Amino acid sequence: MSNGLGSQFTSADDSTGLLLWQVTNRWQAAQRAVLKPFGLTHVQFVLLASLTWLTSDGPVSQRTLAEHAATDPMMTSQVVRVLESHGWVTRQVDSEDARAWALRVTRSGAALAARANAAVERCDKKFFASLGSKGRAAFGSTLRTLRDS
Repeated sequence: MSNGLGSQFTSADDSTGLLLWQVTNRWQAAQRAVLKPFGLTHVQFVLLASLTWLTSDGPVSQRTLAEHAATDPMMTSQVVRVLESHGWVTRQVDSEDARAWALRVTRSGAALAARANAAVERCDKKFFASLGSKGRAAFGSTLRTLRDS
């Protein structure tokens, strides 16, 4: 039977890309729901949590933040401005590069990131529970392989 696409797959469930899309959409929906009470979008949370993680030793460049989070630099800049408008992040011209921003998380931003992170980690634990601990570790390893290739 033809699937109308000329696809190599006899079943849509055989498409790794489609499966990844479906799982990602469900996971993102779960993340949006858990982050809503904190007033954060998922990308805002990722950048705020990443900045909190990275700034334990001092300010971080916006480029470093974007690289760590694997986000587009222009989008990162837009989201950082939103985080700054809420008082969760400060930006100042980098003392070593006048073209770059040095970012810091504020106390209120770090506290929000910590509270939201606890909720996100509980959500992840529930979402990935069906994999079991060994399956989750293997899945994480597979994801790192894909990310790094």
